[in-house]
Amino acid sequence: MHLNFVGGNRLTLLTCGGEYFPALRAAIDAASQDVHLESYLFADDATGREIAAALARAARRGIRVRLLVDGFGARDSLPALTEHISSAGGAVLAYRPEIARFSLNRQRLRRMHRKLALIDGHIAFIGGINVIDDLDTPHQTAPRFDFAVRVEGPLLADIDDALWRLWRAVSWTSLRQHAPRPQKLTALPCGGQRAALVVRDNLRHRRAIENAYLDAIAAARDDILIANAYFLPTPRFLRALRAAAARGVRVSLLLQGHVEFCLLHYATQSLYDDLLVSGVRIHLYQRGFLHAKVAVIDTDWATVGSSNIDPFSLLAAREANLVVHDPAFASELRAQLSRAMREDAGELPAAHWRKHRWLARQWRHLAYALISLAVGLSGFGRRPARRSRAPRA
Repeated sequence: MHLNFVGGNRLTLLTCGGEYFPALRAAIDAASQDVHLESYLFADDATGREIAAALARAARRGIRVRLLVDGFGARDSLPALTEHISSAGGAVLAYRPEIARFSLNRQRLRRMHRKLALIDGHIAFIGGINVIDDLDTPHQTAPRFDFAVRVEGPLLADIDDALWRLWRAVSWTSLRQHAPRPQKLTALPCGGQRAALVVRDNLRHRRAIENAYLDAIAAARDDILIANAYFLPTPRFLRALRAAAARGVRVSLLLQGHVEFCLLHYATQSLYDDLLVSGVRIHLYQRGFLHAKVAVIDTDWATVGSSNIDPFSLLAAREANLVVHDPAFASELRAQLSRAMREDAGELPAAHWRKHRWLARQWRHLAYALISLAVGLSGFGRRPARRSRAPRA
């Protein structure tokens, strides 16, 4: 797969909402022309109200403010959010608004899961962090572990294009007027890092993010480190990981250690045995909730974005990932993940895992079968990976 890598960028890795939200708020407050933000969730909590207030302040001082949220993810806060920002002079749109909450229409799964922002054509943010408190999950004592990237440089033109394409499409489908797009953005080089924006949609880029992963995995020589909150890969993704481990590449996964979405959690566990037998190391994040969707492969390939490695992200949702070719960026992300695996996670021992009781194993297989059936019935694409019948070591 050919990615459009653009050089001359300056990329800043941001860890968790504690680093991301102050940077986003400061950029909005400093805006002089234009703020464009997309988020799957936009909660009516302290963080959501803080960012909404910054958007409203910007709109009141004459800044063009455009906010796109998902009609399912932000459905509870959408009316108040729209009133707050619209009354200040900004514009709010919802992607596929929820009308019938209990509809079984499979189109409900086509969500806008991206987390993108562009301010004044000078600064962008991309990653996996929604506009929601880091500690919103019940019984959570540590911030949700996640990442975003602050982007400056020529790559902003591709981010601007992605934002405008979706804004225009949602405006048309919702029969809303939209302001004409300003002249196509050009941004001067301000650093030395190469990166590409990779988006997933249901038209031309259906498998773009998955293919970017698979190409990098196939080319890996030494090391693959993936941290993903919701991990239920397609068959070819799972085969690629097994093949890499078989040729001597160190393959490590940092996955969710706590139960957040019960069915998906136990369906993922049904794959652990086969992965461990194949030589893949699995670390379960225990300090809080893992929400990251990142990876580092060898010394100079990394990705940070919104896409999980599960049927929802890979087959149905609109997603956006940043793929970076830069040793310094890859090294920084690897250091963060290695620290998390060392201090905040536990490695899953293969021998202990196989000793789990028969009833627990059957429940995991049932969870996997139910999700596999749901994906198959949805008609969006291939089912999640089948468990292999590799002999146990």
